[in-house]
Amino acid sequence: MTNLSQLSKDYQRIEQAIRFLETNARRQPDLAEVADHVGLSEYYFQRLFTRWAGLSPKRFLQFLTKENAKALLARTSVLTAAYEAGLSGPGRLHDLLVKCEAVTPGEYRTKGAGVDIVYGFHPTPFGECLLALTGRGICFLAFVDGERQVALEQLKLDWANAALQEDPSRTHPVVEQIFTPRLEPSPAYQEPREISLHLRGTNFQIKVWEALLRLPRGAVTSYEALAGQVGSVNFARAVGNAVAHNPVAYIIPCHRVLKKIGKFGNYRYGSVRKQAILGWEMAQGEG
Repeated sequence: MTNLSQLSKDYQRIEQAIRFLETNARRQPDLAEVADHVGLSEYYFQRLFTRWAGLSPKRFLQFLTKENAKALLARTSVLTAAYEAGLSGPGRLHDLLVKCEAVTPGEYRTKGAGVDIVYGFHPTPFGECLLALTGRGICFLAFVDGERQVALEQLKLDWANAALQEDPSRTHPVVEQIFTPRLEPSPAYQEPREISLHLRGTNFQIKVWEALLRLPRGAVTSYEALAGQVGSVNFARAVGNAVAHNPVAYIIPCHRVLKKIGKFGNYRYGSVRKQAILGWEMAQGEG
């Protein structure tokens, strides 16, 4: 079993644990109770959780508190700093260098006519995903909860006139590049792995997605702050709509947008998965 396959299998239990803790947060259940809920011994649950997250359940869950979320939101000035530093092009995600290329207005209108897309289903640390590529980069990434056809229909809707072909041998290396964790301590500098995105969206949506790409690892923002960064301070709702229509989950980190009051808020792929991704990202930052 590959590392990502194991992490994907682990995630099913981790999701159960986070959902249980979310439901019983006021009681603050201990390790023994959570382990019992997911059907494991304390010892094995601790090992499984550490294998998945890279740290203990207790430390991981500290990331998921409302207080921690509020503290992170207080640091949204880092997004402003990124803009002022002239980071209007590539954005970093973990050890990736992400380049964003939008379709032309003509390509947007034709919904992918003349575009060849390959796609595949693959395990990730957050469950199975569907990833799709054009000749210019990643055009779609969605998490799949046992409903492959639903995700595939969304891809077909987004690129209605493109020619689609399933070819996991071509998408697998890209998934490995995106999701393979580096849990061991890293050198002071590592050459980032470069990936390209090929995005189909309105000008406003592209602007919001590019702003999200500039969020540093471990940072979060609010809808209001994000609206301010794209020059539409009074249009937080429109920003929220653009965030909700992000076609490339995880890479464009819409999971990093929280409510101003410190609540994690909704997520297209479930609030539990949003918490899991945020906690996992912060855990990688501790390496």
